Parts: sequence; structure tokens; C-alpha cells
Amino acid sequence: MAKRRKQKDEEEELDFKIPKFDEEKFIKRERRNIKTIFISFIFGIIMALICYGFFALMGPETPLRWPLVFIVMFFNMTFIRVFFEKLNIDLEDFGRKGWFTSIAIYSFTWMLIFVILINPPFYDESPPTIEIYTLPDMQEPGGDILIVAKVIDNSVLNKDNIIVDITHEDGYSLTGPDYDYQDGVLTYRFNNPEGLVGDFEIQIQATDGNGLSNISKTSFKYSNHTIKIPDPTGVDIYPGPNVGYASTIKFDVETKVDRLYYRINDQTKQINVTEKEGDFYVSYPKYEGWQKNQIVNMTVYADVILYFDVYSSRADIVDKENLVPYKNTIIDNQIYHFNTTNDDEIGSEDPPNVSLPEPKIVQIPGFEAVLFILSLLAVALIFKYKNKDKRR
Repeated sequence: MAKRRKQKDEEEELDFKIPKFDEEKFIKRERRNIKTIFISFIFGIIMALICYGFFALMGPETPLRWPLVFIVMFFNMTFIRVFFEKLNIDLEDFGRKGWFTSIAIYSFTWMLIFVILINPPFYDESPPTIEIYTLPDMQEPGGDILIVAKVIDNSVLNKDNIIVDITHEDGYSLTGPDYDYQDGVLTYRFNNPEGLVGDFEIQIQATDGNGLSNISKTSFKYSNHTIKIPDPTGVDIYPGPNVGYASTIKFDVETKVDRLYYRINDQTKQINVTEKEGDFYVSYPKYEGWQKNQIVNMTVYADVILYFDVYSSRADIVDKENLVPYKNTIIDNQIYHFNTTNDDEIGSEDPPNVSLPEPKIVQIPGFEAVLFILSLLAVALIFKYKNKDKRR
């Protein structure tokens, strides 16, 4: 029985014939495919140019121009078949794969060319971007304000394109100061030459090479009470109030600061103030730098620190140690006097540490991520077609 089945299988194998390869039909089909790819590619370029014209003519004020452009691109896909028929291309065995390939080439070509055309140097509708920071927002008379502004555009900007105006509420005005502008960052130290107190406004106007302009404003203030000690005051009272090692000294700071500290008797030792009780910072004479049984003088300082965000596709290659912050200091004009007791605990403890701001690394997608995704898609397609071949 097994022998008879084996003979039957051998006869069936002998009856199988390899189909004849039709070389002429194969060449004709491949030429047809090359033509359709080329036509789809050219049509994508033409439609990108047409859509770019519509996009530019509608202008940024048109709310629906992006949907309209995509609608034009989508509905003009139907003309691909018209072109094929006009050019007498045989579509008898074109199939879904052929139509998918043609539409994909048209769509990707359109997207690539259109994105290139709507960006500089071919097109620019975006005015410069301006971000203004004042370090600090409130300063004591005699101190300066560090003005830092990120002024950038998708085209080249220089100092001739940027105008700075500083005005005071009482009418004082400073136009076109000699600021520094490098790598898209404007910096200027305002020294308040008139010694004014009250509110100031700073305005920065930037105009790009296409005449697109943007204006940004912010304000800062000079006040004699930016920093003060409400309790115990230690002001205008000599030798000042009596304080022991556990006496609470409150600091009232009217603006946001990143570090508050003071010095005793003009020493180089800086005593950080980190604790807060309600609306006040607090410190104690127990910290090193204070001296017992003496009349001491206190000068108070505050630092304001700014880092711009660092955008990188790889956070591990950013050298944080060499990133220099923008920094300015508030110096309280008032000298405070205190009369310390004879407690041995005065000046016996280390001052507290303070955490300073650090640069923020913003992760952005890199080309390696795109390549990884494309690789996964390629592997998936390979396995898909392998499995299909096995089933055949």
C-alpha cells in the first residue's frame, strides 16, 4: 500500500511543469512601474508648488488655510489616474500595490517639497521671538538691573534690527542703550543713573529681514524696601537689639530670589538663609560668623540666577559644568546692628547649605530615533513577506 502511494506521488511530481518565464511581459511591466513612479513624483512636486502659492496668498490671517491646503493635496490624488490614462499606460494588472506605491510617492514628495517651500529661505511669516528677563525684578537704589532677552528669528538678526527703550513712570526715558547681542541673547546692565525709585518699563522691538516685527514688554522696580529686617529691626538703633544664639531674625524680601545670605562685620564668610516662617526668611546667631558679646553689623544680599533651557537630542553630551548662568545681586542699602549676648553657642554651628538653580536639559527627538523607527518598520515588512512566501 505504501509502495503504491509512493509511486503515485512520484508520478504527480513528474507531471508538475515550471511555468515559462515571459521576459517581454516582465520588461513591459517594469517599464510601466518606472513610468508611474516618475509621474507620481513629478505630480507631487507640481502640486507642492501650487499649494505653496495658495498658502502664501491666503496669508497667516486665514484661519483654515492648513486644512484647505491638505484638502487640495488629497483630492488631487484622483488626477494621477487621469495622467496615467492620458499617457496610455496599461493599468490592467496594476493592482492595489501599484496604486498604493503611486499615492505614497505622490504624498511624500508633496510633503517634502511643501515643507521646504514654506520655511526660510523660501518663505517666512513668523516675526522674531522675544523673551525678556530682568534680574532682579526689584532692586535697591544703587544697584543695577541685568536685562537678559532671548531675541531669535528663523533668519539672521543683528543689533541694527533691535531697539531697546527703558522708561520710568515719572517720564524718564532711555532709548537705544549700548547693549550686547551675541548668539541670539541680548544683555544690558541698567545702572539707574538718575537714582530713581518706582516702576520702570522696558520694551524691546525686533524686526527681521522680511520686515516682520515683534514687540515685547516687561517691568522692574527700584525700592528702598526690597529687602528689610522687620524683627528685630536693628536699624538706626545703636548698638542694636540684644540677641542670643536662638533669637529669630526675620528677613522680608519683596521679590523672588534664588539665594539669600548675609555677612557679619564685612567678613568674607557668607551665611545662607534658607528657612521660611510664613512670609519671612529666618536665621539665628548660632551660625558660624556671628561673634558673642559684641556689637555686630549685618549686610544682607540676595542672588538672582537664570539659566536658559538647553535643547539637546542627547542629555549625556551636554557639559553642564561649563554652562554659565546669568546672575545679579541685590545689596540691601541698610546696615543692621545687633548686640550679641555672651552665650557660648553663638557662632558655633555651620550655616545651612542652599540649593542653587541648575540648567534644564530639554530632550528633543534626534535622527537616531527616526532611524530606529524606520528600522523596526523595515524588519516588520521583511518578516511579513517571508511569512507570506512560506505560505505560498
